[in-house]
Amino acid sequence: MVVAGVEVKLNRLESIVEQIGEAVLATTETIDRLADRIDSLSNQVEAQGKQLQQQGYQILALCDAVQTLAESQDNSLQKLTQLTQALEGLVALIKESGD
Repeated sequence: MVVAGVEVKLNRLESIVEQIGEAVLATTETIDRLADRIDSLSNQVEAQGKQLQQQGYQILALCDAVQTLAESQDNSLQKLTQLTQALEGLVALIKESGD
């Protein structure tokens, strides 16, 4: 009778140890899947960071181009102003000589 009781307890203990082992394996698999997902997300975040950095460089280049265009526009406006003044002077001279 005592031997049978010990046998039952050993069987139960063996079952408990087996369940713990299965739980550990399941937990390990879950952790592995989570680690894979975290790696994937990390790679995505890194790629997005690089993309944002590239966009930042593009914005800076665009700002430089707009500034250059504005300076060129200002220079053209100054030349047009000088040309207009010269033409006005020429028209005034022509009018004076015609009178």
